[in-house]
Amino acid sequence: MDLEILDWPDGWEDFGTTVFPKLNAHHHAWISGVANGLSHQTFLVRAKEEGLVTGLLPLMLVKGPIFGRFLVSLPYVNTGGVWAKDESVATGLVDQACQLADRLDVKYLELRHELPVQHERLNFERTDKFHLRLELPSTSEELLKSFKSKHRSQIKKSGDYDLTVQFGGKDLLDDFYGVFARNMRDLGTPVFSRRLFSSLLREFNEDAEICVVRKENLPIASAFLVHSDGVSEVPSASSLREYNRTNANMLMYWHLLQQSIERGSRVFDFGRSSESSGTYRFKRQWGAEPSPAVWQYYVRSGSPEEMRPDSDGKQRLVKVWQHLPVSLTKWIGPTIVRGIP
Repeated sequence: MDLEILDWPDGWEDFGTTVFPKLNAHHHAWISGVANGLSHQTFLVRAKEEGLVTGLLPLMLVKGPIFGRFLVSLPYVNTGGVWAKDESVATGLVDQACQLADRLDVKYLELRHELPVQHERLNFERTDKFHLRLELPSTSEELLKSFKSKHRSQIKKSGDYDLTVQFGGKDLLDDFYGVFARNMRDLGTPVFSRRLFSSLLREFNEDAEICVVRKENLPIASAFLVHSDGVSEVPSASSLREYNRTNANMLMYWHLLQQSIERGSRVFDFGRSSESSGTYRFKRQWGAEPSPAVWQYYVRSGSPEEMRPDSDGKQRLVKVWQHLPVSLTKWIGPTIVRGIP
């Protein structure tokens, strides 16, 4: 088996030439979109046998002035990690990734797996997050019938508030980002840059859409929707809290699901959530089924627990951030969050 570490985008064409199914996040548009949007140095660990690709592992160097350096597969997106034909290939890819982590002197290597890889150097694991995915029927009528009556009535109730729903691309980016940045500030979380979403729109082209819900022409909810290989997913979605009574978020997700069915998707990926959290319950009521995320680490210094938003000291920072002007968070937030794995 031949193993090598390439500088992205060298070797990207191999993502389309393997003979086994790739992970959804291991898509050229995802990797290039995030790498360019967040300005991360990106590597590709590749395994070949007799000229055939038998394994791939994309990695991004996440670094910033506050938290240090990390090697991640993949930041921002829900999944990543090793993509290999068998256990021996997976072991070889992790060997190379750990050596790269040593060479780059990062705090830790983070692999966002769904199935764990057995490797002696992976010395920490997180299983507190769950992916929530819904198998889509062939028509939106079938999907609506599958909901409980209370859920259908919540969708219907949004019609009492004269809300409008619009899909588009870069023409809706400012509306999307305005709602997204406001919601992130309210949550006490630094916001990603507008450049990230612009980069993803460019890379995915017609396979990425923005959905905006308005009340009297004011954007009150918005979502970023990506279609790829029969899967539609929402990496980012937000709604303004003061309009919760309108059920704008319910209306938006109903339209996202309808749009995904019309695009021929077989699965709708709601993203990851902590079990029993509010977002977990919201996604489950649509019929989404949970599956565990298994994030594995090669820790060289510190602890991945230090980066959790509920860790010691972080809650005080969250409360401070919630009181900052949104314009200020748009300015300083992207610099901070691009350095968080």
